[in-house]
Amino acid sequence: MEKKNLFKGLGVALVTPFRSDFSIDFEALGNLIQSQISAGVDFLCILGTTAETPCLTLAEKQAIVRFAVEKVEGRVPLLLGAGGNSTAAVVDYLNTADLNGIDGLLIVTPYYNKPSQEGLYQHFCTVAGATELPIVLYNVPGRTGVNLSAETTLRIAHECKNVVAIKEASGNISQIEDIIKGAPDGFQVLSGDDAITFELITIGAAGVISVVGNAFTAEFGKMVHSALIGNYNEALCIHRRFSDLYKLMTVDGNPSGVKALLSEQGRIENNLRLPLVPATQATQARLKTVIDTFSI
Repeated sequence: MEKKNLFKGLGVALVTPFRSDFSIDFEALGNLIQSQISAGVDFLCILGTTAETPCLTLAEKQAIVRFAVEKVEGRVPLLLGAGGNSTAAVVDYLNTADLNGIDGLLIVTPYYNKPSQEGLYQHFCTVAGATELPIVLYNVPGRTGVNLSAETTLRIAHECKNVVAIKEASGNISQIEDIIKGAPDGFQVLSGDDAITFELITIGAAGVISVVGNAFTAEFGKMVHSALIGNYNEALCIHRRFSDLYKLMTVDGNPSGVKALLSEQGRIENNLRLPLVPATQATQARLKTVIDTFSI
């Protein structure tokens, strides 16, 4: 049976806005969700890396899930970051959490303990067996310390019927191309890096889970959708206009860059929870210059 991946096109990895007292700013979060849906986002991802999830309490995570489900109202698919570095803990969460209204799960490779490829395979198969929800694998070795190889990705994709896609943020184009070439019917690759999304779509990726899309949803979405229909000239032109923003999103780390960008747009307060800190004044000044001259 062919897999069915709901998560394609432009997905946005939502930030978690904080007030000056570092409590969650649900009003700002609701406005972000509404503006992105209005601007044509294809799906939303909550509680991913960009959401500062490690700095949220379990109660806060649950509150964000319920809030997002209520705010989205089924208008776009909702992907929930639900990974961890303990297989048993992830399975327990999937068995006990209220996942009503969630359309799929983003499961990151276990971090810090650096499992072998066999360990990764068994982890993802065990997690996939604990839920009927579609699963998107998440490979981000720069953060987790372990790379999910193309061979292991394809092994999981072929054997686990509800594993429908992978968010690939390894930056290894050859590895990503091997996954695309060897994927079973319906299994798709999503870019986990805005800066190489155009290139990945040209070799067969189905979309992106974007950071910069928090702030420029319609504009980045136009690049993604143009590339997906084969209008590469237009997509490349837009991609190049984003070049400076790609760099500024990462120079001080994520989500420092995108929160600085959103604060310059007046959409959130520029607050992060320690150990993360706001982007430098120099980065903020460069962002303001780019925004003032940015157009698609």
